Amino acid sequence: MFSPKKILLLTGSMNQTTQMHEIAKHLSDFDCWFSQVFADSPLFDFLLHRTSLLDKTILGKASRERSEAYCREHGLQVDYSAEANTYQLVICCTDLIIPRKLQYTKTVWVQEGMIDPYTMKSRIVQHLGLPPWLCGNTSLNGSTDRCDLYCVASEGYRTLLAERGANPDKLFVTGMPNHDHVSQYQNNTFPHEGYVMVATTDMRETGRYENRIAFIKKAVQIAAGRRLLFKLHPNEKFDRAHMEIVINTPLNTLIFNDGDANEMVANCQELITQYSTLVYTGMNLGKKVHSYFDLNELNRLLPVQNEGTSAAHIANICRNYLELDLLSDQPHEQLKKSRVEYLIKLLGKINEPVV
Repeated sequence: MFSPKKILLLTGSMNQTTQMHEIAKHLSDFDCWFSQVFADSPLFDFLLHRTSLLDKTILGKASRERSEAYCREHGLQVDYSAEANTYQLVICCTDLIIPRKLQYTKTVWVQEGMIDPYTMKSRIVQHLGLPPWLCGNTSLNGSTDRCDLYCVASEGYRTLLAERGANPDKLFVTGMPNHDHVSQYQNNTFPHEGYVMVATTDMRETGRYENRIAFIKKAVQIAAGRRLLFKLHPNEKFDRAHMEIVINTPLNTLIFNDGDANEMVANCQELITQYSTLVYTGMNLGKKVHSYFDLNELNRLLPVQNEGTSAAHIANICRNYLELDLLSDQPHEQLKKSRVEYLIKLLGKINEPVV
């Protein structure tokens, strides 16, 4: 009896989870399973179960519970840490951590959002060949060359990742699911409009410094009497964030822990961000935006808008790679390298329009 090949899609944040679901919809002829991103090492096992250091990361319990709840709600098959099956392809949301049990499996990395600035710490970690997660941020995500193929949001990001060490021949500009058709958010039922929106980031929860009070006061200054709306990052300590906002902003300020942030951006007059991918929604909708990133650089990196076809394009690349089978008696690592080199020669084929 014919048995379809198995694909494991690694989830993380809710954005990463819904993105993987969109890709899987175009791979329905395969046996797709989902797992929260995991690390099969004694060190991460200790950090995850004996400390609170990873609680606010995508490895933590809260992120896993949110993602698995989403999977159950949508009838998706869950195989946490790839315990139940052997897979022929893994679609990754990060290449900062690749589990050892998956290191010889075909892998495709998919960009899911903004990548953190490259810092001196990033340079040191990369130069010394240290584990990229030691940066404590996503600055090296997509540039470790650990995955076989990389699907990126724009030509600008292709250039950026190549500058940070990725093999440019393995980078494919596909667009980024969830951020490739932002005009759709203009038709929404969100009940407020005409405000200055502030999108916060979970810097404090992930061990980075932030002067939140100064940021809030700067937002009040930019708003210049206009109503403010704060959309908090899902990882934040909501009680603390609410208290800081209430004390330092006018009485009519709106605060949201959840809801569709893209619709909120669509209805705003002006957008203030820190390190949020939402800045791209604002830019593609023609909003005036503020960011901790350089705006000229953001314009260079702006994700392509292809009317929501990124997931289908990525699935097409995955399908072609999955079905490529080179017979060889080479060692695993060399065989994997040969597969990638051969597939790169088929650039025209895997970039054909999806039908």
